[in-house]
Amino acid sequence: MEMQKEPVGDLQLHQVLRMNEGDGDNSYSNNSLLQKKVILKAKPILQETIVQLYSKSFPECITMADMGCSSGPNTFLPIWEVLEAIDESSRKLNRKPPILQVFLNDLPGNDFNSIFRSLPSFHKKLEEEMGGEFGPCFIAAMPGNFYRRLFPPRSLHFVHSSYTLQWFSEVLEIPLNKGNIYLAKTSPPGVHKAYLNQYEKDFTAFLRSRSEEMIPGGCMVLTIYGRDENSDSSAKHSPTIWDFFGMMLNDMELEVTTPENHKLSM
Repeated sequence: MEMQKEPVGDLQLHQVLRMNEGDGDNSYSNNSLLQKKVILKAKPILQETIVQLYSKSFPECITMADMGCSSGPNTFLPIWEVLEAIDESSRKLNRKPPILQVFLNDLPGNDFNSIFRSLPSFHKKLEEEMGGEFGPCFIAAMPGNFYRRLFPPRSLHFVHSSYTLQWFSEVLEIPLNKGNIYLAKTSPPGVHKAYLNQYEKDFTAFLRSRSEEMIPGGCMVLTIYGRDENSDSSAKHSPTIWDFFGMMLNDMELEVTTPENHKLSM
């Protein structure tokens, strides 16, 4: 199987790429348990970062951006973890909690509507669990491609991103990756190089954009999906969902292209 060679237009790709919306059986909201586990596992690092950030400068308002927020319950998990850290830290220091301004970022096709329909219950939970005296939390959307500039210079205190930076900014034009639909152990060196080059390009663009948008002393917590290319992948490789998905697609292609099926369809 050969990857698509005709590039998808930049604007077109960003308009159509999104997670499944709503809360149905096939929605991202109901099929993101792994992403939830990752956010919860990274919670101590996130909260330690927020405590350090707040304790150094005591800003009146902490501005946070969550890059690749998607939609559903997971969207609010990092915000809640930040609020818990602020609440605990301000209590220990006997200071008034700061305001939290949160910008939720994802591509324009993201299901922002479901996020904002959930805001009343989120604010109700915030008031019930942290009290009416806790600093307000303002939540807004910032649709756009996070590999580009999104915010004014020196406007962000904290940037969070979980399991999103493995997405490329554009469709790759790569050599023949026969039998594979992703970067597999059997992919030729040229395919590995193409993936690496695109990742370096995208990640550099991400860091360059954030470096202009963040205040001096600002912090980031980035959780990135990856693998150890230095390990003996041929010995340790075990089938993944992408292997099985690729097998199914290859079988479907063979069924369509076999001479017997051509005769049946005539």
